[in-house]
Amino acid sequence: MNTQQPNDEKAAFTSLLPIISFIKPYKWIVVCALAALLLTSGVSLSLGQGVKFVIDHGFIAGSQSQLKHAVLVLIGLISLLAIGTFSRFYLMSWIGERVSNDIRKAVFNRIVTLHPSYFEENRSGELMSRLTTDTTLLQSIIGSSFSMALRSALMLIGGLAMLLFTNLKLTLVVVACVPLVLVPMMIFGKKVRKLASSSQSAIADISTYAGEIIQNIKVVQSYSHEEREQHAFAKETDKAFAVAKSRIKQRSFLIAAVIFLTFTAISVMLWVGGSDVLAGTMSGGELGAFVFYAIMVAMSVATVAEVYGELQRAAGAASRLLELLSIKSEIQNPITPQDENLKTFTNAPAISLQNVNFNYPSRPDAKALNQINLDIPQGKTVAIVGPSGAGKTTLFELLQRFYDPATGEIKFYGVNSQALSLNALRDTMGMVAQNPILFSSDVMHNIRYGNPNATDEQVYEAAKHAHADEFIQQLPNGYHSFLGEQGVRLSGGQKQRIVLARAILKDPAILLLDEATSALDAQSEQHVQAALEHLMKNRTTLIIAHRLATVKHADMIVVMENAEIKATGSHQQLLQSSPLYQRLCELQFNKN
Repeated sequence: MNTQQPNDEKAAFTSLLPIISFIKPYKWIVVCALAALLLTSGVSLSLGQGVKFVIDHGFIAGSQSQLKHAVLVLIGLISLLAIGTFSRFYLMSWIGERVSNDIRKAVFNRIVTLHPSYFEENRSGELMSRLTTDTTLLQSIIGSSFSMALRSALMLIGGLAMLLFTNLKLTLVVVACVPLVLVPMMIFGKKVRKLASSSQSAIADISTYAGEIIQNIKVVQSYSHEEREQHAFAKETDKAFAVAKSRIKQRSFLIAAVIFLTFTAISVMLWVGGSDVLAGTMSGGELGAFVFYAIMVAMSVATVAEVYGELQRAAGAASRLLELLSIKSEIQNPITPQDENLKTFTNAPAISLQNVNFNYPSRPDAKALNQINLDIPQGKTVAIVGPSGAGKTTLFELLQRFYDPATGEIKFYGVNSQALSLNALRDTMGMVAQNPILFSSDVMHNIRYGNPNATDEQVYEAAKHAHADEFIQQLPNGYHSFLGEQGVRLSGGQKQRIVLARAILKDPAILLLDEATSALDAQSEQHVQAALEHLMKNRTTLIIAHRLATVKHADMIVVMENAEIKATGSHQQLLQSSPLYQRLCELQFNKN
């Protein structure tokens, strides 16, 4: 067990090495910071000799002029120390903030390009913790703790050298006392590090739990579970407090033990040194300088031990962040995209699926799509119907290349989807989902998301076509009204019309509608249906639909069940030839 620990610690610190690549672009700032660090260390070590000079040539010599000269020298050294400390602190803090921001950007840039199946297996709260807590911890280490460690290491080495230079006998007393101080640091420090890690995990759990409750506050309140959730959250916070209490207790023991042993050692040293001063074998200035250096060495040892624990925590944070940065998305851009071929095959179907099979990574034994063969002509409207779990939404996810088929091909205008860049592929499509997704911003931002380069006039025009302009104008600040998290300030129909305006602004060649009107009331559906009719003009449209009104007018209807296509044809043809379609009509469309 003991032989394993150093290897584990070595591996943990090795995980910090890749962070250097984020520091390299700022090497000249680092050089300046290290120069300031050397300056402050050198000046700090000189202060001991300044103390000796003041005592021996000022106090003891009884000379007013020498005392004045000695104090002026001391003030000069202190001024240099202040300037050097300002430069060191500012530059190192700047590096810490800059590097942590760069790491945060790198992690976010990687997250937004990862394949959707990754998010099926990893909690969003955990990813948020890595983006915030872990990068903040690294910022603290790089900007503060690392600087303190270097400074303390220099002061420790320099202090020991000055102790030897000042008095060999007292140096041996100090060295003999060092192990007595280090032992409790090692014992309690290890416990503190473990508890600090547990405390961090407990806080992450609290954030995840609270985030989930706040996000689903209407469900909580509709079931009158406020009090229940209050008790549950109290339990989570109590767990975190219990861990924090243990950590604080161990750290308090550590601080108390170090202070007691350190000042006991200094007291012993003062007794030995004071005896030498009384005996005349040592000057008062030498003793003063020695005490100064001894305290400096003791503080340096304490700081190095403290920072050592912080570096271990940082190593854990770094390994988690670097693990995330090392993940490769399963959906990759082709090395040589064939985007220019998209418009080459003018007579090819807009979409062609050939022998497509697919299983979700999280459910490898269940067929999500089985031997799908389908051609969708350009400019036509195709409705996809079937019971829940038939594979309709899965089909849309494969078209947008959120996943790749296990076997078979999906072609757009005659070009294999995997031969197209992700941007070119997805730019050809506009998606309107059953549950509209809005961002915590204003109306303008949410509509313009469909085309960030659109002018304000184009946004207004898209909103009018989506039958959204009228209610937007009635909002407190019109198009600049903040919509709240996930558009909480709008009704379902209003959200859907904002999303439709976004799709209209994108102006895609292929439109994907996933039950876009199924959750709306009659009046909202009428507005949304009118907007959809405008959006579908001269466009290839795929509709996942349960509404007979939409299905009836489709150029082709695809009937799916158990991950397979069971039948295709027009409404009238399927009523005659497909028992499944007849049953769906009876179950879902009779009311129309």
